[in-house]
Amino acid sequence: MSAPGHAAPAGADPRNWRIGFVGYGEVGRVLSEDLRAHGMAVSAFDLKLGTPAEGPLREHAARHGVGLAADTAALAAGADFIISAVTASQAVAVAQACANAIRPDVFFLDFNSASPGAKQRAGALIDGAGGRYVEGAVMTSLPPYRIRVPLLLGGAHAQALQPLLAALGFDAKAVSDQLGVASATKMCRSIMIKGLEAMVIESFTTARAYGVEREVLASLTETFPGIDWEKQGDYFFMRVIQHGRRRSEEMREVAQTVREAGLEPWSASGTAERQAWVADRADEALFGERSKGGRSWREHADRILEQIRSDNDKR
Repeated sequence: MSAPGHAAPAGADPRNWRIGFVGYGEVGRVLSEDLRAHGMAVSAFDLKLGTPAEGPLREHAARHGVGLAADTAALAAGADFIISAVTASQAVAVAQACANAIRPDVFFLDFNSASPGAKQRAGALIDGAGGRYVEGAVMTSLPPYRIRVPLLLGGAHAQALQPLLAALGFDAKAVSDQLGVASATKMCRSIMIKGLEAMVIESFTTARAYGVEREVLASLTETFPGIDWEKQGDYFFMRVIQHGRRRSEEMREVAQTVREAGLEPWSASGTAERQAWVADRADEALFGERSKGGRSWREHADRILEQIRSDNDKR
C-alpha cells in the first residue's frame, strides 16, 4: 500500500490502492461491497454522515469494513484512487472539494450523470490540482451488473485508467481522450430511458383513472411485442419511486446537455419534472417504504389517484 502522503506509483498494483468514495448512496455501497469482497481498502464520505439519516450508512460501513472519513478533504488526502458518486448537481462541487486535497497523479473517476460542460469544469479543477481526472458514464442500471456495469471512460487519462479498472473488476471502456464524449453518450441515452419511465407513469396512471389500462397495454403489446408492459410498468414505477430524486437531477443535467447542443430540452425538462413529482410523493411516504418492492404499478397508480382526489376535495 502507498505510504501516507504519497501518491500510488503509476505502475503500482491497483489492488493495493486505498479507494475513496465521495458519496455513499446506492452506487458507492454496491461498488464498495464488491471491492471489499476482494480485500481492497475502501473508505467513504457522504453528506448524510453526522445527520439523523446516517444510520444505514454507518451500519453498512461496519458490516463491510468500509472506513468513514470526516469530510471530503480528509477522504481525498488519504486516497490513492477517488470515485465521485454523488447527485448530478454536486459533481463540480465535489471536484472542487477534492482538488483542495488530492495528491499528485491520483486518478479521480467521476461517476456522476452530469452534462459534458460540467464534466469539463470538474476535469479542469482536478487536473489543475495535479490529479488525473477521468469521466465515467454508467450505461445501464447498476443492478444486476454491480461492479461489472458497462462503463464508458473519457478524458486524457482514460486510456491509462482502463486497465487498472479492469484489474479491480470493472467493465470499463475508454471511448475518447476528449472530456464530454462519454457523458454525451450517457445523457442522450437518458433522454430515452428516463423519458420512457416518466411517460409510462403518466400514461398508465391516466389510463387507470379512465379505466382503460387493459386496452392501452394490449395496444402497446401489439405495437411493441417484445416488451412485457405489465412487468415494465411495475419496474419503472418502482425505480422512479426509489430513485426519482437522483433521476430528476440527472435529467436537469440532460436538459443542460441538450441546451449545449443548441436545442430546447422540452422532453428532458418535462421528464425531470415528472421524476421530481414522483420523488416528492415518495418523500411523503405515499407509496410506503421505498426499499420494499413487489407492489404492482396499479397499486402505485391508485395511491396517486387517491391523493389527487383527496387534494381536489380539499379545494
